Amino acid sequence: MTLIKEKTIAAKVRPDFPILHQEVHGKPLIYFDSAATSQKPVAVLDALRHYYEQDNANVHRGAHTLSVKATEAYEGARDKVARFVNAASRNEIVFTRNASEAINLVAYSWGLNNLQPGDEIILSVMEHHSNIVPWQIIAQKTGAVLKYVELTSDGEFDLEQFRQLITDKTKLVGVVHVSNTLGCINPVEEIIAIAHQYGAKVLIDACQSVPHMPIDVQAMDCDWLVASGHKMCAPTGIGFLYGKLDLLLAMPPFMGGGEMISEVFLDHSTYAELPHKFEAGTPAIGEAIALGAAVDYLSGIGMDKIHAYEEELTAYLFEQLRQIPDVKIYGPQPTAEGKGRAALASFSVTGLDSSDVSTLVDQEGVAIRSGHHCTQPLHRVLGVAGTARASLYFYNTREEIDGFIKALKETIEFFKSVLE
Repeated sequence: MTLIKEKTIAAKVRPDFPILHQEVHGKPLIYFDSAATSQKPVAVLDALRHYYEQDNANVHRGAHTLSVKATEAYEGARDKVARFVNAASRNEIVFTRNASEAINLVAYSWGLNNLQPGDEIILSVMEHHSNIVPWQIIAQKTGAVLKYVELTSDGEFDLEQFRQLITDKTKLVGVVHVSNTLGCINPVEEIIAIAHQYGAKVLIDACQSVPHMPIDVQAMDCDWLVASGHKMCAPTGIGFLYGKLDLLLAMPPFMGGGEMISEVFLDHSTYAELPHKFEAGTPAIGEAIALGAAVDYLSGIGMDKIHAYEEELTAYLFEQLRQIPDVKIYGPQPTAEGKGRAALASFSVTGLDSSDVSTLVDQEGVAIRSGHHCTQPLHRVLGVAGTARASLYFYNTREEIDGFIKALKETIEFFKSVLE
């Protein structure tokens, strides 16, 4: 079964990714850093190039042909994203530079205007800095109180502690769908249902889930959801915010300037309708169009198929890593079928610094990440300064996992010989 799926997914799509077909330090590139940023298929690169070569003009209100074509492509990308996450309305999709900007939009627009002293914001200790720092700032400005959900002994979101932590004072719950460090898939539907029982709003950081599995915001019933394009085969500099229509309608603009206005007078201004109220200035037009192309590309493969194939890769990756002495993997263990977590593994090697590990495996052409992965509070909970992280996507193969494991074993043996 694995070989069949690998042939129909990884082997089929790899020709679409030119960057994967190169050598690093004289070795074939093994790119295991997709949690940081994914690679881009030719279809996405072509969409970006086509815009700049054929349709480059500013969007909205332009009467000439190029502006009309650019506007149609830009707004068409919004429709594609809306369908991709099953938003009830295209006006529930706001283009941002990235997920960080999307979270800040909610924090400054909704948070500053709705939180009061004593109100509670519940986050988890596994959150990316982008879903901690904005709420720290808002808490300081409003007098709201930050509370954090801890980990279970298995390195997962402690749902029972969350039940005890939430109160009638809780106004916002912010939680990552898939941890970029632990790889755990959090029970967001249950978290959202509990939060709504207390009247709290919920923001989901879906940066590590939207690229890897089917997402249905209506079924999830989240109030806001954010994602970054560059992690889902699109260019950098583009992301999106999904928000329930009634919430977005009630929220004031995040930034002022062109594009987001209806009329401007010397003493006041009126604002554009959704979603343009939140898209001040000339947007990332080409990048948004390319995001639409990335959505088309992923949809053409099928998010269910991508998720199933990545589960197989996860099972094989963990099977191989567990056979290496002195390697500690953080987060929950997957099932034998690879279910229960994402296709990434953050790990440490006894006695070795994670940056040294990643530097040496790079000499074998293997690209992995090292450091705190923008989760410093989580790493303090784990008791380590940093970890090495191998993160996979649908264009990776079992053979690449074998190459990574070989490079990792050789790296460990090298350091042992030096330290002896």
